Amino acid sequence: MSASFSFRLIKTDGPARRGVMVTPHGRVETPAFMPVGTQGTVKGLTPEVVRDTGTQIVLGNTYHLMLRPGAERIAALGGLHRFMNWPGPILTDSGGFQVMSLSALRKLSAQGVTFRSHLDGSLHHLSPERAIEIQALLGADISMQLDECLRLPAPSAEIARAMRLSLAWAERSKRAFAAHARAGHALFGIVQGGDDLALRAESARVLADMDFDGYAIGGLAVGEPQATMLKVVAETAPLLPAERPRYLMGVGTPHDLLEAVARGIDLFDCVLPTRNGRHGLAFTRHGAINLANARHAADPRPLDEGSAHPAARSYSRAYLHHLVKANEMLGAVLLSTINLAYYQQLMAGMRAAIEAGGFAEFRARTMAEWERGDIPPR
Repeated sequence: MSASFSFRLIKTDGPARRGVMVTPHGRVETPAFMPVGTQGTVKGLTPEVVRDTGTQIVLGNTYHLMLRPGAERIAALGGLHRFMNWPGPILTDSGGFQVMSLSALRKLSAQGVTFRSHLDGSLHHLSPERAIEIQALLGADISMQLDECLRLPAPSAEIARAMRLSLAWAERSKRAFAAHARAGHALFGIVQGGDDLALRAESARVLADMDFDGYAIGGLAVGEPQATMLKVVAETAPLLPAERPRYLMGVGTPHDLLEAVARGIDLFDCVLPTRNGRHGLAFTRHGAINLANARHAADPRPLDEGSAHPAARSYSRAYLHHLVKANEMLGAVLLSTINLAYYQQLMAGMRAAIEAGGFAEFRARTMAEWERGDIPPR
């Protein structure tokens, strides 16, 4: 495929938006959820299984792939799509968050960040230009600018400094992206500013003037309460160009997704469905279900008889409980699949509801179903 990147807004229902992104590797119906393929794989799942859950686009991680096996090696092998056997669109993050969170030894400057690998201690430098070069080597359909992401709470002066450094890096990332000249591919800018609404507004305004292909809201789900995150999203999303996609990075629970779509977000990524699946927690229409609990040991019911995915309908809670308690690999695989399928079913439901003008009713009904389940959504 060779289509150029585009985004078209099809329908709105209040702030909730229904759209479609076109990328060099296919269409993405929005709002959409991206599973995290950190090291060229959605953990435990083949690309075919991921696709069968309804997934349209996956996320790859610049930091991990630059360290192992290396961006140049992946490029020599035909790019990340061929390397991981994923034919659909791929968005790559810039690696900035992992540098800040995983590297014990790092030195930040206006030029970029120098850090030691968490794998072998080797020294590396990541600048806005190098982050864009790596993503070009990987062949990402959508690349992200390098930014600095702080954990919250943080001092106001630090939040302002990181936001303005991220803006400077956004400008350099855009120049570097233009120099690589990959026809049809896209670059997103990242709004920073912590929980300071004035800084968020400044960041959004400056980035909009730079004219990116899409815009992300970064630096959330990093320690702040959910109410703070949703307030930042509600205040920031309307400041971004309506004709461009809006991406909330690293979020989140099913409840987070529902509430963020209600505030105008189009695109999400998070490790929660697969990470929780590996630890025995299932997401269903009935809420979150902890399969490690003993009360499931003799329960013959399927996990979710109304799921669109056969794995949720075919295996009993008793069997899944057994796999979790026995630490069997199949338990992690099945629950990761079921969780990812639920996330995609939720996104499809939101898309249909927005198109029908019934998003508020869908939101209320979904939350009521969660509340009647095993565990409230958050």
